[in-house]
Amino acid sequence: MKLRAFAVAAIAVLTASGLSLPHTEPAAAAAPATNVQIFYYPWYGNPSFYGGWRHWQQGGHNPPSDIGSNFYPLLGPYDSGDYNGAVAQQMQWIKRAGVGVIIYSWWGQGSYEDRHVAGVMNVAAQYGIKVAFHIEPYSGRTAASVVSDINYIDSAYGSSPAFYRDAQHGNEPAFYVFDSLAISDWSPLTQVGQSNIIMAQTTDTSKVAYFGGMYTYDAIAGDTAPGWAQASAYCKQHGLIWAPSVGPGFINNRAVPGSTTPPLDRANGATYDTEWKNALGTSTGGLPTWVIITSFNEWHEGSEIEPATSTPPSGYGYLTFNGAYGQTGTAAQTAYLNRTAYWVNQFESMVYAS
Repeated sequence: MKLRAFAVAAIAVLTASGLSLPHTEPAAAAAPATNVQIFYYPWYGNPSFYGGWRHWQQGGHNPPSDIGSNFYPLLGPYDSGDYNGAVAQQMQWIKRAGVGVIIYSWWGQGSYEDRHVAGVMNVAAQYGIKVAFHIEPYSGRTAASVVSDINYIDSAYGSSPAFYRDAQHGNEPAFYVFDSLAISDWSPLTQVGQSNIIMAQTTDTSKVAYFGGMYTYDAIAGDTAPGWAQASAYCKQHGLIWAPSVGPGFINNRAVPGSTTPPLDRANGATYDTEWKNALGTSTGGLPTWVIITSFNEWHEGSEIEPATSTPPSGYGYLTFNGAYGQTGTAAQTAYLNRTAYWVNQFESMVYAS
């Protein structure tokens, strides 16, 4: 009853322009919320595990001190195959944030990322975290190859206790197709669409035939939510899943020298709050099916909520989370995990009351 009363109070502050909510940071729920999901990147490597550097050197950098990111990880330039170390710590942090599903960046059958699926899932299962899949635009990807990929993933990993299945939608697994507009004919998805939730990356309602839902990825767009209200309404009308993405900010000029994409400043956490308000506010579509977060650890684009150290190597111009939600030093490093837990609780409370 206390939870329902809290939810009703939270909904009462919904306005046409979004939400107005306090800045307190409640603890994450004991069971992570599976209707909040987060993009997760297993593509990193270092000499201790991979035998060399992978991804950290992007943009012509020289790890370990000089990496292709505007922030420096609290864990340092870790390896995605360090299951007992870095990956275990990441799953602890994701659980702390209240997020129940990672959306695993997957680059094709037999890829580096594919080879890490089983190891990451084993660790995720220990912390009650589920795993969905983000099918990336690997070389040669077609609609037919995506059908093959979905069948492969279902068969290879579907028996894992960490394999995500949505109990609210026929216990079906979820697959996100990044850059789905790059392929015009998705009719082959009829072969797998009845037993899997396949998500198109778009808000264009004319481009979602054969898909089970729509999602956004761009944290920059999340600041203004273009097309969200229309996409939400369409999904609700047609029984599809609507999953807008929220993020804390964006900056990629170290990983992509000469980038012309303008950064989105974190504004000490105000940007993240704005995007969550857009995801849940009535003027931008009302409560979605899922909220997805860009990202846990896309360090190249500065969209991570994974802790960044407040004392990075000097001389490289790294940014920090200092100032986020009034926190500095050690406390600032985990500020976005705590704030995520706050918003997860808000979302869960509203869903409970609806």
